[in-house]
Amino acid sequence: MTTEKEVLARLKDAVLSYDSEAAAEAAKEAVSLKIDPVKAIEEGLAKGLREIGDKFEKGELYLPHLIMGADAMEAAIHVLEGHMSKESLESTSRGTVVIGTVEGDIHDLGLRIVGSMLRANGFKVHDLGFNTKTLDFIQKAKDVNADIIAVSSLMTTTMPFMKDLIEALDAAGLRGKYSVMIGGGPVTEKWAKEIGASAYGRDATEAVRVAKEIMAKKRK
Repeated sequence: MTTEKEVLARLKDAVLSYDSEAAAEAAKEAVSLKIDPVKAIEEGLAKGLREIGDKFEKGELYLPHLIMGADAMEAAIHVLEGHMSKESLESTSRGTVVIGTVEGDIHDLGLRIVGSMLRANGFKVHDLGFNTKTLDFIQKAKDVNADIIAVSSLMTTTMPFMKDLIEALDAAGLRGKYSVMIGGGPVTEKWAKEIGASAYGRDATEAVRVAKEIMAKKRK
């Protein structure tokens, strides 16, 4: 009979081998063995993705590896989340993030990587995808009681929508409620300061670090 330890190892290995199908199958096995889904994520999937992330940061692996690992993890999480109670989802969360690419921008590759890395580090992530309108960011943040709104732009022509979001939050009296983290190819720390963003993440690894710092300050 398959043991819990073996299934956790399979979950990790599926991510490390970029195998979405194997990850989903291992997740189904975890469910059938009644392994705590939170444990399956934290001690199986997340370990695999963090290992890929570490190697990516050291230059030992490249962007396609990170994407494929994130895809495998998401395939398994999709299976596991259906078997997690609301309380369990909330209790394991390091914080809640609404993430999306601004209006007019159709790029979501970096967005998906950041979202997956945040999930791997214990955040509950609501991914709005690309071409997200300012009001949709705000409405979703209200709906899920978000801590952080993470906004990406991959085109200089769409960067002003980041400023629009912060101004809309100000106008609605919500600026103090949500931390706004921005990032993306043409985005800089200087731009983040200029528009009054709470934080800037240069890449997925930095976005996770910055999100953790934001939550640490919020919980003081």
